[in-house]
Amino acid sequence: EDVDIPSRRVLITGATGLLGRAVFKEFNENNWNAVGCGYRRAQPRFEQINLLDSIAVHDIIHDFQPHVIVHCAAERRPDVVESQPDAASQLNVAASANLAKEAAGVGAFLIYISTDYVFDGTSPPYKETDVPNPLNLYGKTKLEGEKAVLENNEETAVLRIPVLYGEVERLEESAVTVMFDKVQFSNKSANMDHWQQRFPTNVKDVAAVCRQLAEKRMLDSSIKGTFHWSGNEQMTKYEMACAIADAFNLPSSHLRPITDSPVVGALRPKNAQLDCSKLEMLGIGQRTPFRAGIRESLWPFLVDKRWRQTVFH
Repeated sequence: EDVDIPSRRVLITGATGLLGRAVFKEFNENNWNAVGCGYRRAQPRFEQINLLDSIAVHDIIHDFQPHVIVHCAAERRPDVVESQPDAASQLNVAASANLAKEAAGVGAFLIYISTDYVFDGTSPPYKETDVPNPLNLYGKTKLEGEKAVLENNEETAVLRIPVLYGEVERLEESAVTVMFDKVQFSNKSANMDHWQQRFPTNVKDVAAVCRQLAEKRMLDSSIKGTFHWSGNEQMTKYEMACAIADAFNLPSSHLRPITDSPVVGALRPKNAQLDCSKLEMLGIGQRTPFRAGIRESLWPFLVDKRWRQTVFH
């Protein structure tokens, strides 16, 4: 039988990561011909491409001829960026610049995923036109990446997003889900940051925004430039941990709010809330309520499933 392959083609970098998997799934389930590429975890599902290998990048883009490229691959852990600045700059800046050039070569619309950490967090909420001032090297490399893609390809969209969570393969994949063990093991008290204001955002929602942006762009070539998307529930890590406990009917009295600004690790902005009205005016976006999204994401990692099911279901 002839298999109907959709004519709209999208290439997703970092397709093995938390966001990339969701983006791949979103396009794939909405009648796009999606190809994902990854590096360490690529096979067998995705193409294995080292984004620092410019010939390999050129070849896959010229062979596949994508209409859209969603660039999710990045070194996104601020403390790793501080300790490995050269490697982070290669991936976040140099590889992004090269991808933008190659996208321009085939007329592909590039969506570059950036971060709320381009802002210093002193005067939220931030519009796309506000002047960035990153506090840490991660934010600096992502901002340099933004500039590099826009310089090499003016038909690019930059999509800035905050802290992400979703269906993780390991709890450490997200700064939100990684707290689950501290929540579940209530026999010892756990210190939780109650200083930094965050806006946890479900990767499914970001994936939907990427697809909606891409589909709008297919109809309207003026869709380009910088955009913001974010969940709209403001929470510290302490408040997220309490919400997670609440979602699973777990105790939270062992969680201790720490209201001082953190002294170790990369500097973090206190509140880098993103103003999302530009996308909302275009009719783009979706938001999953945090408790519903986190319950769905963390259910597989609940230690004591059987007992809880009898009590609460």
